[in-house]
Amino acid sequence: MPADSRFIALVDAARQAWERHGSDETLFSLAMPVEGIDPLQALPSLAGAEPFQMLWDGAPGLCFAAAGCTQQLNLNGARRFELAQRFSDLSLARLIDASPDSPAQARPRVLLAFSFFPQSSERSADIDTVPSVQAVLPRWQLSRQGRRGWLRIIGTTNSADDARQLAEQLWLKAIALEQLKPNRDSALSTVAINGACSRPWQNRYRTALERGLELIEQEQLHKIVLAVRQSIDLTTPFDPLPLLKRLRRQQAGSCRFLWQRSREDAFFGASPERLLSLRSGYLRSDALAGTAGQGDDGQALLRSDKDRREHDLVVETITTQLRHAGLTPKSRCRPQLARHGHLTHLHTPISADAQGHSPLSLAEQLHPTPAVAGLPRREAMNWLRTLEPFERGNYAAPLGWIDSAGDAELRVAIRCGHAHGLRLDLTAGAGLVRGSIADRELQEVGLKLAVLADQLELSTVPTN
Repeated sequence: MPADSRFIALVDAARQAWERHGSDETLFSLAMPVEGIDPLQALPSLAGAEPFQMLWDGAPGLCFAAAGCTQQLNLNGARRFELAQRFSDLSLARLIDASPDSPAQARPRVLLAFSFFPQSSERSADIDTVPSVQAVLPRWQLSRQGRRGWLRIIGTTNSADDARQLAEQLWLKAIALEQLKPNRDSALSTVAINGACSRPWQNRYRTALERGLELIEQEQLHKIVLAVRQSIDLTTPFDPLPLLKRLRRQQAGSCRFLWQRSREDAFFGASPERLLSLRSGYLRSDALAGTAGQGDDGQALLRSDKDRREHDLVVETITTQLRHAGLTPKSRCRPQLARHGHLTHLHTPISADAQGHSPLSLAEQLHPTPAVAGLPRREAMNWLRTLEPFERGNYAAPLGWIDSAGDAELRVAIRCGHAHGLRLDLTAGAGLVRGSIADRELQEVGLKLAVLADQLELSTVPTN
């Protein structure tokens, strides 16, 4: 179809949708196909001056970029999953979609980022504080699955003229994106850091590890996952997009993500762990626990009593929580090996028929899993507040989306960094169970931090 005809058809679709469903003020959306555009590369052009940006780069399959906020919810408190689900349901139900025949990849989505704890602690500094949940209905959404791409705009309209203006803005944005030249240069500039801060975490972490092991030996806990944070002073603000592009090769089996609240606040990573996905009422969750490093084929993991026990605790807890929600979960009897970049993990997929269940009610049941918190859950969470001298923020918390058909995916935000201003925080954790050895856990968390640092190509600046 000629360009003029496509534009006229787009405007007509907007006008007709408004005439059928429009009211004094409503949410209105329109989508059109675009070809050959990489959402990761196009995100800066898509966003323009919009401070909020998100990237979701799944493995394999769906990749989308989003920018701007048409509606958003920021809150703290114990009812965050319930209220975020309500926000998602109401926002998507109110939406007039002038492109109802667009494919699944192009559906309107509410984007979600949770914090690990429902509320920040009193010790948190402003730089560490994030909402317990942030839900965003974005202005722009650019998706790709295979070679097929779709661009969507969402806005508030009061008249048919407003709907036409959205169609015009969509058309102009599509033209601008299609004119972008492919950029094959994914080089990541070396990040200079202060040599005195390259390994400041070990002594403090050992103390926490030893206390955690005491709690397990005393049978106050069955498991606790202690995280460590390495804070790095940057010479210039960090741009995560070149890193995420490179992680497509290095972490092909993970889901790369970016949640950028502002130009000075970017949370990013490559998560191998699915908290849940929901497709046409069918649920999948991943139990991921037990880690081996580069050059290890993972066979020792399969034979390790400690690692198998740690992994089995995660599987058992996820299946138990799903049963409490009224589901009948299924899983393999034995774990399999999953390689993500330089690391290999024990992995057990868990599935269930979840018809009639909302994704965030299930997420509330599952978060946090023993893979990132511990057992018993409440006691482990309390001890994490005591033993970890920092706010987890979005680390190890659910991050993902819900679309207009009720499909959803939430990842556990691990293998991640948080850049705010000239500071970069890297966070990693290790699970302690009976049989854990402090030196080995130090080695595991050091390995995870080293992988993050290697991916960032950190360069140490000598100190005087």
